[in-house]
Amino acid sequence: MLTYLHTIAFTHRKFDLTKIGMLHIELNEQATRLKSVKAALELDEFLFLSTCNRVEISFIRKKTVDSAFFSKLLKALYPNLTAAELEGFVANLEHYQNRVAIQHALAVASSIDSMIIGEREIITQVRNAYEHCSANGLTGDSMRILMKHVIETAKKVYTQTSIATKPVSVVSLAYQQLKKLNIALDARIILIGAGATNTTMSHFLKKHGYKNFVVFNRTLAKAELLAEALKGTGIALSEIHNYTGGFDVIITCTGADHHLISLEIYEQLLQGETSKKAIIDIAIPQDLDPQIGEKYKLTHVSVEFLQQISNQNLKERSKEIDHVQRILTAASEAFELRIKERQVEIAMKAVPKQVKDIKTAALNDVFKDEIENMDAASREVLEKVIAYMEKKYISGPMKMAKEILLKND
Repeated sequence: MLTYLHTIAFTHRKFDLTKIGMLHIELNEQATRLKSVKAALELDEFLFLSTCNRVEISFIRKKTVDSAFFSKLLKALYPNLTAAELEGFVANLEHYQNRVAIQHALAVASSIDSMIIGEREIITQVRNAYEHCSANGLTGDSMRILMKHVIETAKKVYTQTSIATKPVSVVSLAYQQLKKLNIALDARIILIGAGATNTTMSHFLKKHGYKNFVVFNRTLAKAELLAEALKGTGIALSEIHNYTGGFDVIITCTGADHHLISLEIYEQLLQGETSKKAIIDIAIPQDLDPQIGEKYKLTHVSVEFLQQISNQNLKERSKEIDHVQRILTAASEAFELRIKERQVEIAMKAVPKQVKDIKTAALNDVFKDEIENMDAASREVLEKVIAYMEKKYISGPMKMAKEILLKND
């Protein structure tokens, strides 16, 4: 089935991050939208990955896949795209197929295809994307085998190379920028969003002595849970326009598909204060309305800005890329053998049933009378012998087939 594997990618190499943000689908909407498209376009398996700097759509389809199909796929997933936007996405997408798609998946999870080389978060994002799609019945056996191998390989990369030394993740880079601003430890910090990124960022800040937190989140329970860990206050996002506590720093990272912090909301949060504020906006698309920066004094740290900083670290990490590539090459070759072994298993899946049927016939028909005349001890020995032979007759042919495969390969 992986002969028919395709991946189309929209990454920082071809699109600015705002454009990529247009393709984000909120988690609670993914199941319905992806299932509908999977059925309509006759996809055997479907996997959707969305991070701050890439959206990737992987699928298995036996029928023709070309530019016309990509257009149809994107139109089905994103019905609100204009004709011009749709044409731009199709014209600049990256398409990987079959063996190259497998190699690409290995590179993505191992972070050497990332905007920030060596960023460990990607392996978790890949795993979560697969688990979410799997739980919703979008993937099957082929994607299961592929993703298991991809995750195993990525773990090997992070443990056997120093690609992730001196981490330059979004969180660490954002904190470094905040530190340069000499923000006081008692600064009023507003967190908008209680997801993984903001949770990691807030715990990092708490560890370094910051202590004044207010957490806004769409789900109040999640806001309160994070706020409790920070000894702060949790508030429902719907109440942000009523907040009067002021702020010094806003750290925002949500999955919203629009500018969550409008000019009106920002002015409410300001409470008339005129001091220069700091906004760490690591959402895609960005949560901060650009009009705010035009009207008010602030330091705005965005994902795009962090990307520029991360490029300065590439020289230190580039020496490890060759080492990683050797691991990925070996993993790609090993995966091809893994697929062949799986094909043997599928081809021979009828063997266990056939062996069991033979055993049942022998016990209940062919040698029924003889067995009934045996004493209990003899019958017990016979059952042990038959069970042993059954196990060997099931595993033996499978092992032989795999050995032949290995020899021929």
